[in-house]
Amino acid sequence: MKTKFILPIIALGLFAACGDDSSSAPENTTPVIDPSVVVDPSQTNPTPTDPAATDPAQTQTDPATDPAVTDSTVTDPTVTDPTTPTDPATDPVVTPDPVTPPAGSGCSAIARTNLTVPVVPNEVSATGKYNYYGAELSGKDQFKYGRFEACMKMVSIPGSVSSMFLYYDDSYRNGLYVWNEIDIEVLGKGGTSWQSNIITREGDESIKKNTSSEAIHEYGFDATEGFHLYAIIWTPDYVAWEIDSVEVRRDSTGLTRGTHADADQVAFLTEDQSLRFNLWASKSSGWVGKFTGEELANGPQVQWIDYVRVYSYDEATKGFTQLWQDDFDGDDIDREHWGAGNWEMEKVNLSTENVVVEGGYCKMMMTREPE
Repeated sequence: MKTKFILPIIALGLFAACGDDSSSAPENTTPVIDPSVVVDPSQTNPTPTDPAATDPAQTQTDPATDPAVTDSTVTDPTVTDPTTPTDPATDPVVTPDPVTPPAGSGCSAIARTNLTVPVVPNEVSATGKYNYYGAELSGKDQFKYGRFEACMKMVSIPGSVSSMFLYYDDSYRNGLYVWNEIDIEVLGKGGTSWQSNIITREGDESIKKNTSSEAIHEYGFDATEGFHLYAIIWTPDYVAWEIDSVEVRRDSTGLTRGTHADADQVAFLTEDQSLRFNLWASKSSGWVGKFTGEELANGPQVQWIDYVRVYSYDEATKGFTQLWQDDFDGDDIDREHWGAGNWEMEKVNLSTENVVVEGGYCKMMMTREPE
């Protein structure tokens, strides 16, 4: 077991908590045999093998490789492919200069041992063909505003996305359902930078493209070599992103992008959202680099989660109160708060077996098996 010396978060727990705006699952949700597995309600006919069901909420279409995309003016209505560089003259997102975190900030002061990669058979395919698997830790709780922290060691290999995000669970339904999502993503092009993003779309069947506001932030060092504290702060007035207790971006209400009803993205984040983490490989090489599978030849890649803290937000006092903390000290995920994904994510399938709790960590793995 690792030894923890966790520094208290400064002045966040001084205010009274407000109740969560929790929502129940849709009435048409397909029954799930294993209650620990979070399966998107659109998966009415998943194939019987794990991982099998395709999660339309997380699927990105790469127009360069997908023959189904014939009109370059229309993109897949799920996640806008963030390969086009942001124009600083028109986009108000400003990326600050790299900031070295103060000594002992975030969760870097924790003394760690027991960083053991789970033993996974690494068989060599006689045909050179493999199946690839990723992982998702899917939160069951629903939140309307709050502060969300995770102490993590992220992954960055060509093609990978290593993430923490908030997500309105019905976003993937499209049509009359709105899209609400707030992201932190470490991308496969290198561990010295990460991406923040808000994704929205109004519930209008005629609108086929999401509004995104991705911004790339430089660490100034390779953050995948150690653990760092990542945080998303969501209030009615602003969304902020922190790394190691340093705020690196803040979007406030009144900041507009586009011409649709969701142009004021912060104001448009009106739905309850769940907290999720995932590790997967994208088809979009322009965004994250090209995934070949050889990155897994020497064994699994692991996104390590040391602990997760969740805080409620009091709109009257504008303060935060800690609701719960998960230190992953058991031998399985806390099924009150978490499930595991089992759908397709572009170049990988998510496997429930790739979410492992061991040695005081949640380990989300990317693996391969011969076809």
